[in-house]
Amino acid sequence: QVQLVESGGGLVQPGGSLRLSCAASGSIFRINDMGWYRQAPGKERELVAVITSGGTTDYGDSVKGRFTISRDDAKNMQHLQMNSLKPEDTAVYYCNARVQWNNYGIVREGNFWGRGTQVTVSS
Repeated sequence: QVQLVESGGGLVQPGGSLRLSCAASGSIFRINDMGWYRQAPGKERELVAVITSGGTTDYGDSVKGRFTISRDDAKNMQHLQMNSLKPEDTAVYYCNARVQWNNYGIVREGNFWGRGTQVTVSS
């Protein structure tokens, strides 16, 4: 199986910055698309940013120009640099990855989620 663990959330003032990280572990053969999603209270989970195995990125409209997604394939990690944070960025942020993993010699593909990390933007 594969586990994703987020880190880096916390409380920050409006206009501040945070950097989220997500570490993938397990019998990983290959990580394809990676991404971040968020869910605010009373709202549906929404896309924040995605990055393909080739490095192509895409962002939700509300974070374009402020957030940057990156990946480190050598360490099976992805990061989300969040700048110019706004109160409306407050949410639980979830790491996501589509992973090919080794299951007793058979390569399987699955979509995995982390448990989430809270980001609160408030003065």
